[in-house]
This record gives sequence, structure tokens and C-alpha cells, in this order.
Amino acid sequence: MRKKQKVEKPKETLVKKIIEKEEETLKIVSEPSGKLNQVHLSIKKIIENDKKKIVDKNNEKLPEERYSIEHLKMYWQQFAFTMKEKGMETFYQALVKREPLFIAEDRFGVELDNNVQLDYIKQLLADFTDFLRTNLQNYNLTIELILTDNPLKEIKYLTGKDKFAAMASKNPNLNTLKNIFNLDIEY
Repeated sequence: MRKKQKVEKPKETLVKKIIEKEEETLKIVSEPSGKLNQVHLSIKKIIENDKKKIVDKNNEKLPEERYSIEHLKMYWQQFAFTMKEKGMETFYQALVKREPLFIAEDRFGVELDNNVQLDYIKQLLADFTDFLRTNLQNYNLTIELILTDNPLKEIKYLTGKDKFAAMASKNPNLNTLKNIFNLDIEY
């Protein structure tokens, strides 16, 4: 025959302690306080608050420090080389080919040769402008894209070979001298 085993009941003291702790944490209010904390979510209020934040941000004074053309050119070149490192040769070539074109105070232009460059650079113009604004500490600065009528005029030569080719096209005797004296133009 089987022996009857005693089943232990949970200790009543442990259960009583837990119940007592819960009762202590509960607050009993005998009278209403009159303040009701309800949270109303309204899309209209959220949008209005966002608009107020944007207006406040626009009214906020952004830096408008003076800068020199040399600083502008330095940051212009710096951004161009970062684009080259990222593999964006078209943007790099467009920025280093010509110097920034002064249009008016805090307005400069980038001269471009064709529509392909224009379409490509238009996508990255905001990043370029933000880079210049933050580094020059002048948020009035604007950059405009200008399509040139004569792309061969006003070309900034990148290497000695480019300069020599341009001078040789104007004066063919330079090629003769180069060949006679066995000159190396690529430096």
C-alpha cells in the first residue's frame, strides 16, 4: 500500500507579507482632488507645435561672420578633394576647373560646362552649401549653378601638360622647340 504523503501548504506568513506590501503601495483617496490628468493627443496640436519650433529656429540668429575670398577658395578646394576621395570625379572637376564666380555679397556661382554636370551637381548643392556655411560661419552664403556659353574660355589649367597644350594650340612653334630639345612637359 501506498503511504500518504503530506503536501505542504505555502507559508501563510509569506503570502500575508506580500499582500501587506501591496496595500502599503496603494494610496486611498477619500476625496476627489479636482485635478484630472488626462493626456489628449491631437494631431493638429502636434503639427502646430512643430511649426512653432520651425519658426523659432528660423528666427534664431545664425552666424553671419565676415570671411575672405581666400578662405572661401580654401574650403571650396577642401570640399572638392573630399568629393574626389568619395569617387565623385564630376563634382571635383567642376569645382577645381574654375574659381568661384563672385555674383554679389554672399552669392557665388559655380560655372559648369554642360547639362550633365548641372544635373549631377544640383543633387549635391545643398551639401556643398552647408559645408561652406558651417566652415565660414556665414549662413547667408548662397551658391548658384551657372551654365557657361563658351566652355573653353576661362579654363583653369590643372597641370603643366594642360597649360602647354593650350599654349601650343596658340603657338605651334612650342611643339617644335619641345621636340628639338627633347623636353618633358609632364611634371
